[in-house]
Amino acid sequence: MKTAAAVLAAALLTAPATACEPPLAGPGVQRIDGSGHVVAWRAPQPVPLAQFFTLEFAACARSGDRIEAPRVEATMPQHGHGMNYRPTVESLGGGRFRAGGLLLHMPGRWQLSFTVGGETLRAVLTVD
Repeated sequence: MKTAAAVLAAALLTAPATACEPPLAGPGVQRIDGSGHVVAWRAPQPVPLAQFFTLEFAACARSGDRIEAPRVEATMPQHGHGMNYRPTVESLGGGRFRAGGLLLHMPGRWQLSFTVGGETLRAVLTVD
């Protein structure tokens, strides 16, 4: 019995994990690794102040599940507020998305939050 358990444990420990590589590459791409999801994102450079802009991102689930209805938000934790607008997210297919309607109305450190499959992954975005 111990042998069967040892073989099963070894098989589980050496089994390959589900690959999760968000389909977004190139200059300016940043990656956030969560426990169940991975997000890759790219913001325009420079990020415009007090002007609407779009943000490209891609997401995948480590489980291999399809990503549905992701959300993007931006807040300024040091000031205790977020944006005055609610961004929209458009699916581009293949795990790629475009968030539009983002407007960062003051300079400083903003926190981007990507909510994917119930998990929220965060990154910092600085606007001058």
